[in-house]
Amino acid sequence: MSDTRYDIIGIGNAIVDIIGRCDDDFLVKHDAPKGHMRLVDADTIASLYADMGPAIEVSGGSAANTLAGVSSFGGTGAFIGKVAEDEFGKIFAHDIRAAGVDFNSKAVNGKDPTSRSLILVTPDGERTMNTYLGISTDFDQGEVDPEAIKAAKIVYLEGYLFDHQDAKAAFRQAVEIAKSAGRKVALSLSDGFCVDRHRADFVELIRDGIDILFANEDEIKSLYQTSDFDEAAQCTLADTDLAALTRSAKGSLVISRGEKIEIPVEPVDEVVDATGAGDLYAAGFLYGVATGKDLATAGRLGSIAAAEVISHMGARPEVKLGELARAKGVLA
Repeated sequence: MSDTRYDIIGIGNAIVDIIGRCDDDFLVKHDAPKGHMRLVDADTIASLYADMGPAIEVSGGSAANTLAGVSSFGGTGAFIGKVAEDEFGKIFAHDIRAAGVDFNSKAVNGKDPTSRSLILVTPDGERTMNTYLGISTDFDQGEVDPEAIKAAKIVYLEGYLFDHQDAKAAFRQAVEIAKSAGRKVALSLSDGFCVDRHRADFVELIRDGIDILFANEDEIKSLYQTSDFDEAAQCTLADTDLAALTRSAKGSLVISRGEKIEIPVEPVDEVVDATGAGDLYAAGFLYGVATGKDLATAGRLGSIAAAEVISHMGARPEVKLGELARAKGVLA
């Protein structure tokens, strides 16, 4: 793949995260399902923001976080997402570029603002996301950059964006472009909420062109409608060649048609904020695959990245992940 200029290109929601702490009673009061993502309207997000305590604003978005992680490992990446010509749009564009990721999507001057997500972190470190999609709901085939897609070794699709017919068409277009250029395509299921809403479409997309599938335990069991994780894991091999399935404190399972590898978690002193754990696991794993590492090493890189990001507030790494992996003897 000498004609590529990116290890990974991601397609997803361009979001600014507003992160604050709360207790479980606050979640109950606002009907926010703990540990999950829900879509909310402008009035709901305004009410939540008015009621929550002090918060920090940081750029987020699942695939964007992953690309920031890839860059932190020393990889090359680009991101495609939709922002408005507003303050949050400027913040997002600045931060993703400052992370070393190419971002060439043009800001749109329209009626909808840039997406934002109020992330409520409880004392146990669990995060509950309340997302107002704003202009991201207008993502369509016109946002897809064919030349950038062809220039990446792996195209990474964020399941959170897979929520409207126009975005689904854009995903399928990206898959077709990638496949025609001989590239690999990866997909994250993102959240059980997404799977429940679009199960049949996800399965069709996976079968039609996904080479690498990311999911956590709940998501993969929901996708295959079983309560048995081992059964769900085995089902993935009927639909795709490679899956990386995360299981929180149990680590992760990397499964392909030739290997089944259990990856332990990296130890952390304290889980401060679980936001971005799956995103950064995907960053390490994709970086490993794109740079020719074996699957066990790719999984270990994923665990290292996830452990770093849950040790502090925010969904992007605070240290150079490549240096961290080298210090642990995983990268040369």
